[in-house]
Amino acid sequence: MNKKIQLQDLGNRDYKSTWEYQEELFKDIVDLKIKNRREELDLPTPNYLIFVEHPHVYTLGKSGDLENLLLNEKQLEAKGATFYKINRGGDITYHGPGQIVGYPILDLENFFTDIHKYLRFLEEAIILTLAEYGLESGRSEGETGVWLGVGTPFARKICAMGVRASRWVTMHGFALNVNVDLGYFDNIIPCGIRGKGVTSLQVELGVEKVDEEEVKAKILKHLMQLFEAEFV
Repeated sequence: MNKKIQLQDLGNRDYKSTWEYQEELFKDIVDLKIKNRREELDLPTPNYLIFVEHPHVYTLGKSGDLENLLLNEKQLEAKGATFYKINRGGDITYHGPGQIVGYPILDLENFFTDIHKYLRFLEEAIILTLAEYGLESGRSEGETGVWLGVGTPFARKICAMGVRASRWVTMHGFALNVNVDLGYFDNIIPCGIRGKGVTSLQVELGVEKVDEEEVKAKILKHLMQLFEAEFV
């Protein structure tokens, strides 16, 4: 089992080219697993974690409802945003500057074969990271991701999640709002959930700007502990 995860920080990069890059890495791992099985080999499969920040974009998961996007094509253009229907779980979400997006492309057979445990570990890494900033966050039953004020009228989402898995290989991942312009969430019904707000680390801490590199380092530390992995 290969518990090393190759870390790649792509900086600010277009959503579509990043999605295509994810698909390439994903396919390479799946193809290697098929080859191992077919030829009775034991070649180690690689694991990746991509950090990226996207220009303004809305993405709709395969089970999502297009009506949760409240903009037409012209309005999207006016906002400088793009839109894609994609092959992850979940409904609609927004990505943009000031948001830390993480795409783990892992062969879960290197760690454990349990997709629910995988999602809980991603959530836990974010929950532990937020705790380091003095914020108490948690899970909301039946709603993937990380929330603040769970069970109160002020419940608000700070981190969205949506993944795809095939042959125990994962892609897509999480999006943590750090210094993001929350106004862009007004153009959608986030994750198809009505009546609940969205927040960011910057808003919750009441500061001008949060150090995103520091946040990434904390997320990595917790992922490393949870997955008992080494980042290279």
